[in-house]
This record gives sequence, C-alpha cells and structure tokens, in this order.
Amino acid sequence: MPTARDVANYFLSKTREEIGDNITHLKLQKLTYYAQGFHLAVYGTPLFDEEIQAWDHGPVVPALYREFREYGSAPIPGTIEAEAILPFTEEQISLLDDVYEVYGQFSAWKLRALTHSEPTWENAYPNGIITHQAMENFFKTQIDD
Repeated sequence: MPTARDVANYFLSKTREEIGDNITHLKLQKLTYYAQGFHLAVYGTPLFDEEIQAWDHGPVVPALYREFREYGSAPIPGTIEAEAILPFTEEQISLLDDVYEVYGQFSAWKLRALTHSEPTWENAYPNGIITHQAMENFFKTQIDD
C-alpha cells in the first residue's frame, strides 16, 4: 500500500516550476486529503494508512506536516516523476491525475475554504480524526454514478 508521502511525491512530481506551477505545504495537505477521500469513495479502501486530522487550516496528515513544515508557505520542490509512480496501480494513478486536474488548479487558500465547508472537516474539528467512513460517505456524494 502506498504511503501518504508517496501520494505527496506524486503530486509534487506534477508541478512545473518553470511556469510558476507549484505546491505549498497547505495545498499538498488538501490534495492528499482529496486523493484519500475519492479513493475511499471509488474503491471502498484507503489509498494510504496514515490518519487525517481536522486542524485549524483544514484536513492534515500529521506525518506529512512533520515532513514538510520546514517549507512554511513557500513552494515545495518537485520530485522526479519516475520515482513518484512506482508504488501505484494504474487505477490509482488515474485517480491521482483526476484529483490533480480538478483540485490542483486551485490555490492553497481556495482548497482550505473548500475543505472548511465539508462535513468531514466540520464534524471532526477541532483536532479530531477524520475517519475513513466519514470520508467515504461524503466523497460518494461528490462523484457521478
């Protein structure tokens, strides 16, 4: 099973710094949350094992927070794409690409606002765990049948 860091690496590999496309820590947290939520809704299983918590600025994977907090609000350097796809199935890559296509276009603060309007965060805040079941239930309402 991939880790939250694997998901983060995949999203970071999608950035194109030369054209000003980058990901901050806040944005990375939200993209990872959306990937987990949609994976749960589509496949009924988690994409990664690490828990997601409801913090002040939205859903956060604490393990990723510890790893990337040094960047603050600055862009995080991307990774080499070949390394980023190794732990994923074709279906998972397709899902991650879909999440990036839809949500990657938004700023970190737009994503923060979106997550603050969702029941998964609202019901777990402050500092509660956003359960897989809550995510699966909510994200099922966000996909077309």
